[in-house]
Amino acid sequence: MENKYEHVYREIKDKIIAGEFDINDKLMTESELMVAYSVSRYTIRRAIGDLESAGYVYRIQGGGIFVNDWHTGKKITQNNNKMIGVVTTHIADYIFPNIITGIDRVISEEGYTIILSNTLDTPDRERTSLLKMLEMDLSGLIIEPTQSALVNKNKDLYEKILELKIPTLFINAHYEDINIPYLELNDFNGSELETEHLIKNGHEKILGVFKVDDKQGLLRMNGFVQAYMEHANSSYQSEILMYRSTDPLQNIYQKIEKILHRSDRPTAIVCYNDQLAIKLMDIVKSMDMEIPEDVSIVGFDDYQLSKYMSPKLTTIRHPKEKMGRQAAKMLLEMIRGKNTKIESVVYEAKLVSRESVKNRNK
Repeated sequence: MENKYEHVYREIKDKIIAGEFDINDKLMTESELMVAYSVSRYTIRRAIGDLESAGYVYRIQGGGIFVNDWHTGKKITQNNNKMIGVVTTHIADYIFPNIITGIDRVISEEGYTIILSNTLDTPDRERTSLLKMLEMDLSGLIIEPTQSALVNKNKDLYEKILELKIPTLFINAHYEDINIPYLELNDFNGSELETEHLIKNGHEKILGVFKVDDKQGLLRMNGFVQAYMEHANSSYQSEILMYRSTDPLQNIYQKIEKILHRSDRPTAIVCYNDQLAIKLMDIVKSMDMEIPEDVSIVGFDDYQLSKYMSPKLTTIRHPKEKMGRQAAKMLLEMIRGKNTKIESVVYEAKLVSRESVKNRNK
């Protein structure tokens, strides 16, 4: 747990890094800081002393405390530093280890090291991650945005990244209000493809379950709707259940169970991703129903376990390691200054048809 002087140090440092003060701006006096943080003069002096030692502030005798040009050194040494920051919503599970492996295989050959940070898909954790990355003399950043369909709460930090000219790429999604190149899968088309696949196999009553606080989920839901728009006669039988990453998943599972208990239950479910699909397969089986005979299920991302499920899961392939490798190569080009204009990449969606979909036309 932070003590008082560490709290003051971190608060002032984070504000400086986030750009709330311009270079050479004068900070509050010691007395004003004592009131603002409800601490003693000793605590303020110790915090300011550490900030001065770290290069964030400087003093003028009789004049006050001022913001130092703390990032000048970073600009000068950036290309000589061999560290690349990777910020993802998750690190140790699902498809993320494959993406990180792809990045590492490319940059390690060039003598670079990965610095990993995990946001757990929350803006506050993303802010903490970005602040820590900005403290380091990084050569570049690869970032998966957090809750990318919502208002960007950390826009000020991304603007600071652009101001410092740190080579940066987004993966899996991007913020519309930040001009940073990105690598993404065509989520809209992917969901449209798998919904169309179900409709062609005779399914009219389809439930779509989508996480809608990230752009991937929002686009996948829109692709689901678009597929039904191409089949207007059955569009009234579609059904959508939306949730956010902050919602208790148990509540979502209970809602799906209630839907499946109905006499007019859907014959198929389109899931936000394979993780959700695999969980729903367990739920369906626990209800003494069979897949795909009673309910067909499709996922998204082609998670490694998907092909080992019983039945094997129909899904949309995510490029994973390929995306990681390509992101790393693009970032290295940016670091070396070989390509001043990096074009964003959108991967074509590909349906992986397996055993979890029943053909109701037969």
